[in-house]
Amino acid sequence: MEKTTKAPTRVRSFLTKKGVSLSPKTYFVDAMGAMALGLFASLLMATIFGTILKYVPEGNVFYDLLSLLSRYAPASGGATGAILGVAVAYALKAPALVLFASGVVGMCGNDMITVITAADGAAKSVAAGPAGAFLCVLVACEVGKLVAGETKVDILVTPAVTLTAGMITAMLICPAVAYVMYWLGYFINYATTILPFFMGIIISVVVGIILTLPISSAAVCAMIGITGLAGGAAVAGCCAQMVGFAVISFRENRWGGVVAQGLGTSMLQMGNIVKRPIIWLPPTLAAAITGPVSTCLFKLECTGVSAGMGTCGLVGPIGVFSSMGFTANSIFGVLVVCLLLPAVLSLVFSEIMRKLGWIREGDLKLEL
Repeated sequence: MEKTTKAPTRVRSFLTKKGVSLSPKTYFVDAMGAMALGLFASLLMATIFGTILKYVPEGNVFYDLLSLLSRYAPASGGATGAILGVAVAYALKAPALVLFASGVVGMCGNDMITVITAADGAAKSVAAGPAGAFLCVLVACEVGKLVAGETKVDILVTPAVTLTAGMITAMLICPAVAYVMYWLGYFINYATTILPFFMGIIISVVVGIILTLPISSAAVCAMIGITGLAGGAAVAGCCAQMVGFAVISFRENRWGGVVAQGLGTSMLQMGNIVKRPIIWLPPTLAAAITGPVSTCLFKLECTGVSAGMGTCGLVGPIGVFSSMGFTANSIFGVLVVCLLLPAVLSLVFSEIMRKLGWIREGDLKLEL
């Protein structure tokens, strides 16, 4: 009985020593957050450079530079997968050899192609994408940690084990991941085109809530391949949370709070939300209105990681312009849906709730 009791203790001690936490927070908050940064530094920047490239005349150094920058970090076939692998491994505090090998695993998981029957009945080649990279690197990184520093030929064993674990995982799960992500994204995107009002509400509210939670909405949007009107609704929901909290907490946090939340993240309010959840209601109600305004009135569109960024660095609006171009409709739509409506609606709802005593002085105070 004593041996049985000691065995699990030794295993836990060994895992702790090797930095394997088996913590949901580590995997789905820290690692996913790092993955979002990796997407921002690669895929999103390529999208921004590609958008600028459309408006730059050919035949000059600036055009050539933008062309190179937008070419080497696309969603598939570029550096994005490798960057995702390194980002996730970094969040998991992987040793150097595991970290570097994870870049290869991330590229494999991101780019591994599966042929599926698409919605139109034709055969379609679909990559597992960021979701595939994320899951493969999680497994490879944790397995690689177990052997790191355990042998005298660590420089051979550690990357070999990490790569093998990652590739086996990719072969086993990437086809299923590609299938699920394709159909989930297809369902959301298609449902939004035929039910723009109701799906506008649902997507805007749900993605906005994810943005404020300690989960990466950008990573989620990239994983499911959100696009079109659904992407526009996601932008609306994220902007409603960020702009909404920035405006309704102005009396407590002044201009520092506007910048931190409006251009940073509404996640800063999570501590206050845990203490008093009702303060989350004004921006969420605003999102329920701006979502269908986006899908039904302005028909804003956005794609992937940009859709889950909101006004963080103005990435959400830039993503809309990347998808739709600079037109009168897109410019006016961004101003109304991403800035004016969230600010006005959130403020109206919050002032009513302050009058009713549901939101009290200091409930939205941040330690800036």
